[in-house]
Amino acid sequence: MTLAASQERPNLIGQTRATLTSTLESVGVAPEHLRMRTNQLWQWIYQKGTRDFFAMSNMSKAFRALMAEHFVIEVPVLTRRLISVDGTRKYLFRLTDGNEIETVYIPDEGRGTLCVSSQVGCTLNCRFCHTGRQALVRNLSVAEIVGQVMAARDDLNDWPRPGRGHDGEHRLISNIVLMGMGEPLYNLDNVRDAVVIAMDGEGISISRRRITLSTAGVVPGIARAGSEIGCRLAISLHATTDAVRDQIVPINRKWNIAELFATLRSYPGLSNADRITFEYVMLEDVNDHDDDARRLVELLRGLPAKVNLIPFNAWPGAPYGCSAPERIASFSRIVRRAGYACPVRTPRGADIMAACGQLKSDSARQRRNTRCAA
Repeated sequence: MTLAASQERPNLIGQTRATLTSTLESVGVAPEHLRMRTNQLWQWIYQKGTRDFFAMSNMSKAFRALMAEHFVIEVPVLTRRLISVDGTRKYLFRLTDGNEIETVYIPDEGRGTLCVSSQVGCTLNCRFCHTGRQALVRNLSVAEIVGQVMAARDDLNDWPRPGRGHDGEHRLISNIVLMGMGEPLYNLDNVRDAVVIAMDGEGISISRRRITLSTAGVVPGIARAGSEIGCRLAISLHATTDAVRDQIVPINRKWNIAELFATLRSYPGLSNADRITFEYVMLEDVNDHDDDARRLVELLRGLPAKVNLIPFNAWPGAPYGCSAPERIASFSRIVRRAGYACPVRTPRGADIMAACGQLKSDSARQRRNTRCAA
């Protein structure tokens, strides 16, 4: 199928149930059949991973022909796969406009996590993050976000088959984290719809507690994410004073630490079972002192929280070094003694540049003139 042909027909992937129903109505599906046809298509596309209309055996041949005439079912194209010595997979996906994004699959005991991108590039320019060195090209569509999950399941042969259920017990992809390229809350409408599709129990069916949205602190979007999505929240904090955070996480100049924590304390559904995760990359002699750990404890006081300490993952030209293991251990000890879980994340996929903060596609070089799209 040529790109031009594909663009002439709308993609059914990325349409919410309501939108899909309206789409079917627009091509003449009778009102009394809309709900049934929507449910059938939804299950074939999202539960079984079927892309061929003519393989959808419980629908009439005439209806399947109508769908094939008017629509496509397409996911981003896998152009490169790198597999780490630890089993981590980094995917480079090409989008229909030629831009590229990276997605990472991290296998672990009892679960598998897919790190999904929400933008081509990033606008935040966090100084320790390789992705931040790639200028923002555009937001991803709903289809491009949920399509990463589906394309990764293709590669992993992770769709249901006889003897394997749909409840996640046998799944390779059991968790989703929106921690890839981009700031999810700067693309909140599309991220919301993609997550709602992923959570739907008759489709991909990943529960909200297995989906985590990570933000650097887009304060106005945090409350919306809580009320409109309800998934778990992670905050890329990385500093305990405005002076330091202003430098390494520049969005702090717009919404400072005090504003951020005031908003977090009112995040819907907070409990010990639904804690906020704070991501904290350990940068040598920048944010890794014992006083930083003590200030972090004070910031967290009374807030259901967990802290993930992330040893800095280097990349070519990086301006920082990773904190020494003993410094990381001391920082973790102070936070744990205050009653907060504070594990040190084991770097995964560093040999293929798939670790936290290392993602960066070639799209910025290939499409410098592409304008940012909402």
